Amino acid sequence: MTTPTQLFTEISSQGELKITLDEVKMPTPKPHEVVVEIQAAPINPSDMWPMFGPADLREASLSGNTLSAPVHKGMLPRIKSRLDQKLPIGNEGAGIVVAAGEDPKAQALIGKMVAVLSGATYAKYCCVPIQAVMLHNEGTTALQAASSFVNPLTALSMVETMRQEGHKALVHTAAASSLGIMLNKICMAEGIELVNIVRKQEQVEILESLGAKYICNSSSDSFKKDLYLAIEETGATLAFDAIGGGELVSDILTAMEMVGSKDATGFNTYGSADNKQVYIYGGLDFSPTTLNRAYGMTWSIGGWLLMRFLGKLDIKQVLAMHKRVADEIDSTFKLDFSAELTLAEVLEPKNIAAYNAKKTGEKYYVNPSK
Repeated sequence: MTTPTQLFTEISSQGELKITLDEVKMPTPKPHEVVVEIQAAPINPSDMWPMFGPADLREASLSGNTLSAPVHKGMLPRIKSRLDQKLPIGNEGAGIVVAAGEDPKAQALIGKMVAVLSGATYAKYCCVPIQAVMLHNEGTTALQAASSFVNPLTALSMVETMRQEGHKALVHTAAASSLGIMLNKICMAEGIELVNIVRKQEQVEILESLGAKYICNSSSDSFKKDLYLAIEETGATLAFDAIGGGELVSDILTAMEMVGSKDATGFNTYGSADNKQVYIYGGLDFSPTTLNRAYGMTWSIGGWLLMRFLGKLDIKQVLAMHKRVADEIDSTFKLDFSAELTLAEVLEPKNIAAYNAKKTGEKYYVNPSK
């Protein structure tokens, strides 16, 4: 039996990133834990920051099983909590349970195909508590199950947030992403109006092929008008933004306010009474979020994080989400991958440049068992 290997990341207080492929011991599960042989683990945008932080990957170099890259010292205070610590990487993945603790619920999973949420899935073997496991139906492959948590549960939780907060329709940016496609399928199935914001014509065409009704191209000269008309027709007052930087959040709030105030008469000092909410859940643009405040006084922006939202739900609600994902893993939550990488290939600069580009339609996964 070959020695298991695992990827780790470390940023030193001297300003150097090192990602290493190390030999590790086979994990021993506690009573409530299982050991999963990982066969497929996606490289999600949410994996990039833990992996690389603010390192300058243009100057990355590979020597043996170690990737090195400089980190500007001015950025180090932003990541003070992780400095000089060797950390595992890989948010999620899927594979077969090969060992389990003595808890009967753990033992019952031996030999089963499961997805796991761990933070350490770029490894041959991953040990997790059974609460971090999603059991898949017989016949599901590891590749099908690889992206069971981050994108599917985020899409389902966005819809649940909408319901809990009393909104009736959604706006979503980076809408042609894997997550955006899943969200479209959910909204179509449940009769929820969804305004999709993309930045390229090819992304418009992707969503049109799915049957999406409202698609606004931010690179179009008519973008703000199109956004206003879409929000007017849907009544959307809640948005989820994956971009973060620039003026897009402000543009969304402005369009919502224009719709809310279009029938106002007399003084309208404080704007429309309907709450306009934008949650920033991603950071594709690290520039400052610019707010051109022209949307009255009834609005909010804030951060939104999947795990904190799930922590507010009843366990029955979370398990119901898990079951839906498992049952619809080859339809609503189907994800096509464009390339497979071994653990060693993850470190190659040419591959990093490809998967770190986060291009629409290009999705990489790691096969630690290959």
